Amino acid sequence: MLKPAALFTDGAVLCRRKEIRVFGAADSREVRVRLTDADGTLLAESCAEVKAGRFEAGLAPQEARTGCTLTFQAGGEAAVAKNIAVGEVFLAGGQSNMELPLCNADGGPERIREHRDLLLRFFNVPKYARICPEQRQAADAARWTAVSPGCGGENSAAAYFFACRLRAAEPELPVGIIDCYWGGTSITCWLERDVLAASAEGRRYLDDYEEKTRGITPEDYLKAEKVFNDTLDAWNRQVEQYKQGHPGADWNAVTEACGLCPWNPPAGPGSPYRPAGLAETMLHEVSPATLTGILYYQGEEDTGKTDRYDELMILLIRRWRELFREADLPFLFVQLPMWVDWGKEDTFLWPRLRLAQAAARDAVPKTGMICLLDQGEYGNIHPTNKKTVGDRLYEMAAQMLYGGGEVSPRALEAHREGDALIVILSAPVITRDGQAPRLLEIAGEDGVFRPAEGVIQGSELRIRNRETADPASVRYAWTDYSDQVNLFGKNGLPLEPFLF
Repeated sequence: MLKPAALFTDGAVLCRRKEIRVFGAADSREVRVRLTDADGTLLAESCAEVKAGRFEAGLAPQEARTGCTLTFQAGGEAAVAKNIAVGEVFLAGGQSNMELPLCNADGGPERIREHRDLLLRFFNVPKYARICPEQRQAADAARWTAVSPGCGGENSAAAYFFACRLRAAEPELPVGIIDCYWGGTSITCWLERDVLAASAEGRRYLDDYEEKTRGITPEDYLKAEKVFNDTLDAWNRQVEQYKQGHPGADWNAVTEACGLCPWNPPAGPGSPYRPAGLAETMLHEVSPATLTGILYYQGEEDTGKTDRYDELMILLIRRWRELFREADLPFLFVQLPMWVDWGKEDTFLWPRLRLAQAAARDAVPKTGMICLLDQGEYGNIHPTNKKTVGDRLYEMAAQMLYGGGEVSPRALEAHREGDALIVILSAPVITRDGQAPRLLEIAGEDGVFRPAEGVIQGSELRIRNRETADPASVRYAWTDYSDQVNLFGKNGLPLEPFLF
């Protein structure tokens, strides 16, 4: 039995300029792997020992090319994968805003109907929350698909728009996206149990879930899961039907017609929302593949669950780099946009998590964070403008990997001058609407924040409140949701939120 992982079947994209790791299952003593070009010329060859039914081989780094063939040989068996490309490979991970499919994104249906690009390919890791025969069958059957008219509507919209920018920048460069996400998941779903157990905050998540599910049998959970899935599927069908009959309807109209999303997933053994589950059932299916980098959009689920998201984020970045065997693997992620639910009060949880995301970026080298402070939809936690997300992720990647790219300005430090606090920025800012800066607040020693005036002086903001003679703290955009953001870099990207 020779079975290369589905990631290395027809149409695969392999990562350029790094050792190419290929792996799979076999019952022989060793597996020989050969990579040949379109003319049949040998490019790389490796022999791997089989251990406990698994093999992993490393092939020499290659430049970008197409039309290659991967050949696996074990004893008298052979497996051949054709139409192999070598280029850039990114893993797209996270929860629902990375998962949001192209068919539901602004401009997505038109792209699906018209776009053909055989050098842009996607591999969707099957969504299974439990190790079972069905999960194994789906994992083995997964395949790469190239972008072509009528196909790809299920692919991540954010990752799609990112990849389109990369393809446009280098038209001869193949691009592969590995989609590996699940809506509604905590960051802890994507870390193994032993990794979580080594962290105080990870242990708290494990203990909380264990207490929450105490006494729930697998049979109890499966019944509750079916009820939840049936209810959610019915609501999604109703929403889709309404949207088809009311093109351009905003989220308020959708929820008035269809009701609020019945999001109340049950907890129990085998839930996709349990800590450590999807790391084992999904992420391990594609590791330790060789990657150019990681795209990550997650955090919504953890806003009310932890004050130490930065600790968990740092843990995730380091663990994923271990899994994919590169200590400084580029890790690009999305800072949460604006959002508050219909009719709800501001919780001030989202600005806390945004700052935790920035703290993780600042703590770990070779990471990049894009700012979406000017994005988001009131009442809709799943904004459909995913082109902006993809575009900004591309700009961040361009800065980190390709020697260019525009990124948001951010605050670097603050100091006091008289009755004002001076915030030093990484780049000059302007107000996009020509009005005075908004969403600035200042506090004295009493810790009470009050609206403040801001004066722009190039790469500095002079911030003061006439009632606060002895300013001690300053913050910007400390809100779950606002449509009043007006501080932008001259490159058109929003100033990151800050707190000093």
